[in-house]
Amino acid sequence: MTQDEPKAVPVPASEPSDAVASTPGALAGLSRRRLVTGAAGSALAGAAVGASITAGVLADGAPAAPSAVATDGADAVDLTASVPFYDQVHQGGIRTPPQRHCVYMTFTLADTATRQQLQVLLARWSAAISQLVQGKPIGSVQPARPDAVGGDTGEAHGLGPASLTVTVGLGPAVFGKRFGLQSFKPALLADLPRIPGDTLKPELTGGDLSLQACADDPQVAYHAVRNLARMVTTTARTHWVVLGFGRASAGPGQETPRNLMGFKDGTRNVSSDDDYERFVWLKDAGWMTGGTYQVARKILITIETWDFDRISDQQRIFGRTKDEGAPLTGQREFDTPDFALKADGEHVIDPTSHIALAAPENNAGVKILRRGYNFTDGLNDQGLLDAGLLFLSYQNDPQHFIELQSRLGRFDLLNEYIRHVGSAIFAIPPAPPAGRYIGQELFE
Repeated sequence: MTQDEPKAVPVPASEPSDAVASTPGALAGLSRRRLVTGAAGSALAGAAVGASITAGVLADGAPAAPSAVATDGADAVDLTASVPFYDQVHQGGIRTPPQRHCVYMTFTLADTATRQQLQVLLARWSAAISQLVQGKPIGSVQPARPDAVGGDTGEAHGLGPASLTVTVGLGPAVFGKRFGLQSFKPALLADLPRIPGDTLKPELTGGDLSLQACADDPQVAYHAVRNLARMVTTTARTHWVVLGFGRASAGPGQETPRNLMGFKDGTRNVSSDDDYERFVWLKDAGWMTGGTYQVARKILITIETWDFDRISDQQRIFGRTKDEGAPLTGQREFDTPDFALKADGEHVIDPTSHIALAAPENNAGVKILRRGYNFTDGLNDQGLLDAGLLFLSYQNDPQHFIELQSRLGRFDLLNEYIRHVGSAIFAIPPAPPAGRYIGQELFE
């Protein structure tokens, strides 16, 4: 099964020319307009970049948020809801109840990118995100001058925030010698080793920066990544992107969703305060305290082959029933699996089933936070469905993911139907307080 190259969100050659940045106290030596509109390459040479940003990008008249509630059966979604960006300790989009849609994009920093350009990009992204999560544009949608380029692309104009979150990640290369940030490198951040079963494609692997935009309106999520991607100019280029839909992991209080194989996904996901403290958030980690590590995997599913497999085999592979989602040793979804139970001399739950290999009981109690989404890229060059799972996980030790996935890669019965084709790892800094930006500690 082959994979077409992902379709990147368009990024124009030049930056928006009519956006406006915030306030006094922004990056010293840079005007408010330059912070948001230009500020790459020689335009930044010699600028003194040390002071903090005190507010987000300001729009030329934000639209009134509509009073809208989307309904899907008994499940109502408030499209006017917003998630704060500043003063939250942890970035949004991690413990935030998973929204219905996701656009995930990685970027590669240009060979010519400087430390100062990286700093300005993170500052501008932070300012813009603080506006986007409120449902506000990041500049004028319709500039006063007819020859001006809009500061905001406009496709979310008039839409509500839809619980938008944008999570920013920093890849291992950010902390190399070229930017002089070696001393700030998070202790456990390193490129993932090759994991059994990987069939990774270079064009879907790695990255220096990541954006995970999640929202209950797909156009709001797309708009966020599209407009943030416009800001990179010569500092970076888009690398790979996945447009996700139909959240594939549950958050606290959410009904467990289903993956494209038709099974409930995320039944035993991290949910309690204790589990977040033990397995997700970094503590006593200097500037990364309150942050975490993100692993992203693009997993293809051989849909047509799976669809013709008998239901008994599908349930044996997962270790759960397809309708209720109950472990094969129980009756209800949240019944605790009994991995020791046998019938006629055989384990009721196959030891190489997906839930048996992934269960905390069989992995020294280790858990990771799953936050995946389904995706489809249409058809591949063989005319087969090109679809699968955008697997996103958060953990305070990437080794937890590596060891878990290594077991799955070697033994999981599910491997007959899936292919890991994309992979990356990023450090996720804590959320900035008001007046600062993501990663500001790196440049002080």
